[in-house]
Amino acid sequence: MPHHKPLPDVVAPGLDVLFCGINPSLRSAEVGHHFARPGNRFWPAIHLAGLTPRRLSPDEDGELLRYGLGSTNIVDRPTRTAAELSTEELRAGLGALADLVGEYRPRVLAVLGVTAWRLATGRPRASLGRQPQPLGGADTWVVPNPSGLNAHHQLPDLARWYAALRG
Repeated sequence: MPHHKPLPDVVAPGLDVLFCGINPSLRSAEVGHHFARPGNRFWPAIHLAGLTPRRLSPDEDGELLRYGLGSTNIVDRPTRTAAELSTEELRAGLGALADLVGEYRPRVLAVLGVTAWRLATGRPRASLGRQPQPLGGADTWVVPNPSGLNAHHQLPDLARWYAALRG
């Protein structure tokens, strides 16, 4: 029996970049669209990075596929903040993510958040950038999380990281 996700993936075979958030926000799960929380900088960042010809809105997340992009999450469970997730949830989600990536074969998997990646992989020293091991066969990058809660990176920084994914 197929597993029902509170926020369905936006995915298709052979994407250029599959963006992988940590987990859905409560708002995203409520409205059924990725990066829907006010203050999330994903949509302006991918436009500024040149990955989309205009700034899309969360309710247009299905349009990502037209540009060779997709979106999924490590953990399916929506929360107010990613800090509510357990290491066990992140590790289990990583296995499911590897299966998804193996099935759809994106060129690049872009994980949005180094802290979650460190916990999920058990690599406390992992850093932003291209990772030494691919996940599910895809070139794997860890890039800054676009959440408005992540004040470490401003919009121009996010755009630079995301633009580098096109290679």
